Amino acid sequence: MTDTIAAVEAILPVSRETRERLERYVALLRKWQPAQNLVSPNTLGQIWTRHVADCAQLVAMFPDTRKWLDLGSGAGLPGLITGILLADQEGAVVHCVEANQRKCAFLRTVIRETGAKAVVHEGRIESVLKQWSEPVERISARALASLTALLDLSAPVLAAGATGTFHKGEDFEGELAEASKSWSLDLIRHKSMIDDRSSIVEICRAERRTV
Repeated sequence: MTDTIAAVEAILPVSRETRERLERYVALLRKWQPAQNLVSPNTLGQIWTRHVADCAQLVAMFPDTRKWLDLGSGAGLPGLITGILLADQEGAVVHCVEANQRKCAFLRTVIRETGAKAVVHEGRIESVLKQWSEPVERISARALASLTALLDLSAPVLAAGATGTFHKGEDFEGELAEASKSWSLDLIRHKSMIDDRSSIVEICRAERRTV
């Protein structure tokens, strides 16, 4: 199947303006890729399916969420895709946390050229979240860390009432078993709309176990 924006439109209707913003994002990613290695080179031929649509499913699954926190944003997957899809929504914002200076430059360029509802917080996740005070409904992260590490990183914001919404692959059961040793969790596992082997894991409650 040809890799086009149709992969996104199959799970989420988009306006002409949103379509143009997404196309601009893909063009910028291709332009910056040789110097920044933003995504795995062997996925470049499947950008729309493997990356854009895979990230767009968060907005398809949780259409009422307006305030997001994206950890380890990198190429803006899923943070910038979420921000682009919410560009016309009043009060929407995606906080993108990224430590790499050059990737932050890419994120800011995309925001400027697409009008994505997103802001960049440059710094290590632990440092940025230590003094976090912005309202957040959901936390996203994709291809960043194990479930245990994600819970450790996002603990301050989860404790304040946010819901974790993490992309996970076929090794999720093992990650959950490991995380459950140190965390008591209430979660919902949503089957990925893009890849039958993957899931979107919604963390509704996370409490650290005491020894």
